[in-house]
Amino acid sequence: MSVALTLQRAGRWNDALALAETVSQRAEILVDRHIWLRDDPAEALAATVELQRTDPALAILLQSQLVYWNELFKFHPSDGSDPLDGFTEAGKDPRLAGWAAFWHAVTVENLRDDPDTAAPGYERAREEARASGDRLLESYAVRHIGYLRLDADRPGGILLLRRSLQLRAACGARPHVTAAQVLLAQTLGEDDPEAAELLAIAGETAVELGLDWLLPKTPDA
Repeated sequence: MSVALTLQRAGRWNDALALAETVSQRAEILVDRHIWLRDDPAEALAATVELQRTDPALAILLQSQLVYWNELFKFHPSDGSDPLDGFTEAGKDPRLAGWAAFWHAVTVENLRDDPDTAAPGYERAREEARASGDRLLESYAVRHIGYLRLDADRPGGILLLRRSLQLRAACGARPHVTAAQVLLAQTLGEDDPEAAELLAIAGETAVELGLDWLLPKTPDA
């Protein structure tokens, strides 16, 4: 793993950018930074446009992620793009098949409100992750599989949420770990002692990395 990727996964995006050696590295870091910091996407979008010349499949995967987050959180008015089309196209490249399957599934779940259709996509992403040894992708897949399983099999669902957290820790992916800690705490419930500890640790990391959206919400004065 490159030093730039190690820094990116640690939530040190600006340090990672300083060491990025390729157009693709720069684009991936900027898109990742936007996802976690929810900052202005203009720089990330410009990097993906530049990437189109050398790696169009990766460019469309990253651009579709930007569209997905914009549609989910309404950062800016929609331009009418459908991220599902982009993820389908990117998935034709074997390098990107697993991540494209994940992003296609999460789009179906969150933007189309169709978890039943999304579930097989998460399983495909998990299979691709295991075949390629991509622990981070597996962490994303099992996080969603586990969450969807909670109603029918709460212990099994929680077990998968814990596995997601552990996989992210193994990758040195600090923002991802923080999000996993918050989700696990919310799932365990406020009366669970472990939940309070998870939120305390996650809160410290969220402050350090600038992940304001993962901080506990305070009531309006």
